[in-house]
Amino acid sequence: MKTKEDFLEGQLLLVDKPLNWTSFQAVNKIKWGIRKAFNLKKIKVGHAGTLDPLATGLLIICTGKFTKKITEIQGQTKEYTGTITVGGTTPSFDLETEVNKTFATEHITQELISTTIPQFLGEIEQVPPVFSALKKDGKRLYEYAREGKEVDVKKRQITISEFEVTAINLPEIEFRIVCSKGTYIRSIANDFGKALNSGGYLSALRRTKIGDYNVNIAIDPTTFEKTLPKSENI
Repeated sequence: MKTKEDFLEGQLLLVDKPLNWTSFQAVNKIKWGIRKAFNLKKIKVGHAGTLDPLATGLLIICTGKFTKKITEIQGQTKEYTGTITVGGTTPSFDLETEVNKTFATEHITQELISTTIPQFLGEIEQVPPVFSALKKDGKRLYEYAREGKEVDVKKRQITISEFEVTAINLPEIEFRIVCSKGTYIRSIANDFGKALNSGGYLSALRRTKIGDYNVNIAIDPTTFEKTLPKSENI
């Protein structure tokens, strides 16, 4: 069982973020658990790479002195699995917003999907979603989007080292992607739909790896407290 000194010196915790939790909520759950167990007034706790509320999977949380490692961890390659639903688009590129346009899917074949994938491999440019936490002129992009304001979002270069379609059950296409830091899988879903001469949005997402760290050994944040000693009385 970990001690107070262990968490203050630094721990790297692999957390499996549940659906509909924000990354901030997961960090707070861990932080509160540690503070309560050891009667700590404060301890540094942070995560190495945000996951959207509608995504599940690996969230690396650092405590104490290990928070200095966050930038290094964030730069590592990520692996995701998920589902792209074709035949429609949403303003947020995922299920956070309602479908606003529909498109034909009858022409989409396994061959078309297979021949479209190479367009998304290697170094590519993508436009981040307007519903994202990126800042422009000191304001989050999603704030502009929710106000209905048009905003020019610059393209950014990313690297997709692997893109595999694991199942096709139209309108759903299941995938596995290995990509660089800063990649928006929602944007890939949107762009992939366009490349198929249809529309597409992200309907499920799970982060499975960050570098060599695997979600297979991650812990649910609600069960983390059970790994801690009962609150110490001073």
